[in-house]
Amino acid sequence: MGDRIAQLRYRRGLTQEELAERAEVSVDVVRKLEQGRRKTARLTTINALARVLDTEPSHLVGQPATFETHGMSEEDSPSVLALRQAISPVADLLGGESDPEDPPSIRELQESLRSTEAIRREGRMAEIGVLLPPLIRDARAVVHSSTGSDKAAANSVLALAYQVASVTLTGLGKEDAAFTAMERSLLAVRSCDDPGLETMAASTLSYVLTKQGRLADAERVALTRAAAIEPGFRSTQEDLALWGILLLRAATAAVRQKKHEQVLSLLRMAKGAAETMDGDLLLYATPFGPTNAGVARVNFLVEMERADEAVQAARRVPDLNSLPPTWRARFHVDRALAFNEMDKDRQAVGALLAAEENAPEWMRYHSTSRRLVEELRGRAARRDAPVHGLADRLGMLR
Repeated sequence: MGDRIAQLRYRRGLTQEELAERAEVSVDVVRKLEQGRRKTARLTTINALARVLDTEPSHLVGQPATFETHGMSEEDSPSVLALRQAISPVADLLGGESDPEDPPSIRELQESLRSTEAIRREGRMAEIGVLLPPLIRDARAVVHSSTGSDKAAANSVLALAYQVASVTLTGLGKEDAAFTAMERSLLAVRSCDDPGLETMAASTLSYVLTKQGRLADAERVALTRAAAIEPGFRSTQEDLALWGILLLRAATAAVRQKKHEQVLSLLRMAKGAAETMDGDLLLYATPFGPTNAGVARVNFLVEMERADEAVQAARRVPDLNSLPPTWRARFHVDRALAFNEMDKDRQAVGALLAAEENAPEWMRYHSTSRRLVEELRGRAARRDAPVHGLADRLGMLR
């Protein structure tokens, strides 16, 4: 990072002192970064330096080989390692030097979280990998240095940052680290100022447990929390959305256990809640409402090997563009799976291309998409078939 800062600073014709002054950071931090005596900085510092240097924060941090887990060892995946270090820092066990940078303000911390959530919704995996570790470190520093309402607000940011890390690591097949992140998130939730975070923690934990193959545990976690927050006549749309998110999490675990009647029952309840809402709400970067309930139905029909019904249901999903890019991409992958099951390769490839258009970087790390592309590529008759170009863009070797 220091080399990149120095290079851009030279191009902008700035001294270290001028850069520090314009970014409102310590010149000592700039100096130590450029000299390699510091390898990282607070996310607020990185954002401030990037603003003055007219570049992206992720460019300053650098992302060579970030999250390239296909055919690589974890030692070659710097962002996976950085996330592990942020979640389980050795300093907690051994103690460490105090950080020369002042902790960011609550407002700066919350702004950093919002920018990270936006990146996550768009599926920009490499940037998530480089921005999450400093966000977690920043939030921990504010928690340790604050009291009262500021401490509670910082714990809310920390709890969410851990949850994003957990989802990211789970998607990369690092469920052990993901579970540790959820343990840390649940500890932060107990001291935060946002009651909705307990529900989102249950949803994320259910997701991690599902990926671990602990399906009964995943279903139990989601249903237990759903029962605790079941909405009534006076419930808000936010209450309905949180409840609906949990129902869909429970259904995900149930469908993997082939409990199809349970899945359909949960879907009916989720649809009922969604139909009373004005539209989809985005809570903690997770949508719920009529559109996402429809998307979920397509997913579960595919899981239940009812491809014809899934394709028909996909045509009835309303207002798809209201969902974040990664949700739209998942929907198109489900369509592709259904078409593949029906031996309609051309339509399957078309759906995969639609998924890539919505979230190209996310596609590179989505194992189901990669497996399906490999299968379709193997059956493609022509060398110039679109699926070959897609495979190349996903970095898949011939």
